[in-house]
Amino acid sequence: MSSLHPYPRLLADIGGTNARFALETAPGIIEDIDVLPCNDYPTLADAMRAYLQRAGTRSVSHAAIGIANPVTGDFVQMTNHHWAFSIEATRQELGFATLLVLNDFTALALALPHLPAAELAQLGGGEARHGAKALIGAGTGLGVSGLLPHGGSWVAIAGEGGHVSFAAVNDEEAAILHYAQGRLGQHVSCERFLSGPGLELIHDALAVADGEAAGQLSAAQISERGLSGRDTRCEKVLAHFCAMLGTAAGNLALTLGAVGGVYIGGGIVPRFGDMFARSAFRERFEAKGRFRDYLAAVPVYVIHSAYPALTGVQAALADHLGDHHA
Repeated sequence: MSSLHPYPRLLADIGGTNARFALETAPGIIEDIDVLPCNDYPTLADAMRAYLQRAGTRSVSHAAIGIANPVTGDFVQMTNHHWAFSIEATRQELGFATLLVLNDFTALALALPHLPAAELAQLGGGEARHGAKALIGAGTGLGVSGLLPHGGSWVAIAGEGGHVSFAAVNDEEAAILHYAQGRLGQHVSCERFLSGPGLELIHDALAVADGEAAGQLSAAQISERGLSGRDTRCEKVLAHFCAMLGTAAGNLALTLGAVGGVYIGGGIVPRFGDMFARSAFRERFEAKGRFRDYLAAVPVYVIHSAYPALTGVQAALADHLGDHHA
């Protein structure tokens, strides 16, 4: 790698709502973190330029972003936002030597071995064993990934597990699913419920079942009212959400053989605090019949790091450049 302008490196974690930017100013040193609302900028390149201007930085040669979207080629069209771009055209437009783009939950998975224990809240299970780690997290959408041991290192999974078909576990969930199918068609993904818009969809299903109108409350209002205990229906929404997430996380743990633990990321669950620990999440996580004992041993960790994906993006860029000590 050329030694010309090895640092600072531009790092970004792009969600459906916010774009989180930072500079890696020396190996492993992440500074100047800033959060820009995606809706404030017509394109990703505009947001990147605005951040660099705010940070007072001009000479960036290498950049990497994790983005809430599949990355399968040069063209990226975001699932939960209107930004669409060519990676190569954006690289040229901004004058970077390197622009690495990967899925945001692939980036977050790469960060898992580096997260401080103080930023992880364990919910049940025993000690993590050496083996696969699972990652699932709800925000604007539902991110799913995993980390597999490979030699002395790790390989992150670039998947789209948030879009697998939702499966109802009881009559109440079946009724919620039936309502969603009436609005969305036969296929209803886990993301349709396990996300900010999902909180609204669950609330709509419960409201319509009670003979009331849909579209009454935003996800933020549902969370606030449910956590405060002053709205019974909103409390039910959060209870359904946590239980559904438990089933999805248990499915993922079995699929990956995640004896290294299941990690809960995204912006929603960390805000739930003690309510999440008291919810049916863990019960539903383990409720897999003959494999209950298998899952009972698997620890679950809620990630409370402020910007964990940036650490994964930094690691991915260092690996891509083949020089961890540039």
